[in-house]
Amino acid sequence: MKVFVIDLESGNLQSLINAIKKCGDYEVKLIGNAEEFAQYQSQIQKLIFPGVGNFAHFVKQLHDRNLHGPITKFIEEGGSLMGVCVGLQTFFEDSEESTDPKYKGLGYINLSLKKFNSQDPIFIEKNLRKSVPSIGWNSIDSIVVDGKKIPEDESFFGINTRNKYYFVHSYAGIIRDEKNAKLIEQKEKEGWSFAFTTYGSEKFIAALSYKNFFATQFHPEKSGIAGVKVLKSFLESERFQKVHSKDFQSDVEVEKSLSGLTRRIIACLDVRANDQGDLVVTKGDQYNVRDTSSSGSNEVRNLGKPVELATRYYNQGADEVTFLNITSFRESPLKDLPMLEVLRRAAENIFVPLTVGGGIKDMVDPETGRTVPAVEVAHLYFRSGADKVSIGSDAVTIAENYYKNDKRKSGNTSIETISQTFGNQAVVISVDPKRKYVASPKDTSMETILIEEPSKYGPNGEKYCYYQVTSQGGRKTHELGALELCLACEDLGAGEILLNSIDHDGSNKGYNLELLQQVKSRVSIPVIASSGAGKPEHFKEVFDMECGIDAALGAGLFHREEYKVNDIKRYLLKEGSMDVRLDDEVEL
Repeated sequence: MKVFVIDLESGNLQSLINAIKKCGDYEVKLIGNAEEFAQYQSQIQKLIFPGVGNFAHFVKQLHDRNLHGPITKFIEEGGSLMGVCVGLQTFFEDSEESTDPKYKGLGYINLSLKKFNSQDPIFIEKNLRKSVPSIGWNSIDSIVVDGKKIPEDESFFGINTRNKYYFVHSYAGIIRDEKNAKLIEQKEKEGWSFAFTTYGSEKFIAALSYKNFFATQFHPEKSGIAGVKVLKSFLESERFQKVHSKDFQSDVEVEKSLSGLTRRIIACLDVRANDQGDLVVTKGDQYNVRDTSSSGSNEVRNLGKPVELATRYYNQGADEVTFLNITSFRESPLKDLPMLEVLRRAAENIFVPLTVGGGIKDMVDPETGRTVPAVEVAHLYFRSGADKVSIGSDAVTIAENYYKNDKRKSGNTSIETISQTFGNQAVVISVDPKRKYVASPKDTSMETILIEEPSKYGPNGEKYCYYQVTSQGGRKTHELGALELCLACEDLGAGEILLNSIDHDGSNKGYNLELLQQVKSRVSIPVIASSGAGKPEHFKEVFDMECGIDAALGAGLFHREEYKVNDIKRYLLKEGSMDVRLDDEVEL
């Protein structure tokens, strides 16, 4: 059977296509405008309407391509359609993300999409802010069909209350007041079905269904095998299924995080060309990736092939996989065909989010002389299978200019343009700082940290420090603090911080808790702890921090095969009663 997918060039469709093919012998056809819709209309049995990013940009594309009418007509005539993420949001009346009244949703639900509240009361009680966007794995609290909750041992279009699903969004159909609740009750009486979950204290619609259409706020193609089962249920028109015990995550009692999201474990692969020109996974101490030991060859450390290692970590339970292209082909990532091929091949069998970083910025095509904007470079990676792009060195330059211009936004930086097109959840800022000691806070304009333990004072007895930002793989130092960089990038539209520590890189002594505490306590976007993890205890230690770290990244301990990803998760579950995603028992 052919499956048709609406393509508004909004994010990564490659993973969705691969997930559909994982479900069976399906051929996928993309529809990008009204003419193509008319061409294929008589053949369409199953239509999928996916999207990521800014609601206004997405709906504008829908109108500009004259697809609003054909999709509405398809639904009204009983066509079988599934929406994903922003594809679900378009069923709503409008969104506060959009300030242009011309671009409204399809209007099937007379409810406005609202932004999650970072000042969530249950976070405020602990002097914390909830991270927005919501990025991570969440459970479904309840599924209501025909006005009644379905039992735990049943699934609806493959969705059940025991598995975890991957959400990445800032706006949702939030049930904030009695008026909203009554509207949903009325919809249920009219035959609508809903799945609900919560982020912090805010209840929102995780999935919906009415007659011939079905939609999820989460990304099934990024929710592991549990998510692929949701796609399969839609394609096979299986509304109800029994949930077998082997599909259940864990019967161990867990203590949920304040947000409700699981403890997210990310496997990271530093990828670069070796001296023979082949892409390899490597790892170094404080970013030196060459073997400089007395018996070493001084060649780039080769720990394996990127796709093979990434697939291994996915099968071990990684919640995300990050590729940091530290070669980055800085002259022209447009010619970075090996890395694009890595993404394409990885996305064939990895159904969790993929992030890629390295050289994402405005550049000049050396062949044509044309200036290629960063948003176009990012789009190239998204089309190859990436879900997020990581911006490092360019973010430092952008932040420096931001402060020089009295914190005014230019509107044309890579951070701004990519987030405006694909949503801020698609932009990760990779920060590479080093500790710098100062005798007094007056010695710098950066915000300093008072060092409490005398044993950790600076070489000349300095009692204060800040974390000085570097770029170009740690080779260039800037008069800018990590905190100041993160605050600037958040204001410019970044959705997540990957917070490295050159001082801890390759040390296996644990994460830099001091640095993480400083940044996480001041930003409202998710923060990923990176650098220094050497054993499961380090992951527990960082998740036990009161500031609420959102995810933890590991590299060397996985590459050396000292631990598998699920070893870390089972340790967190057993020793910390922490909620984790265990997808290894779920079968398609």
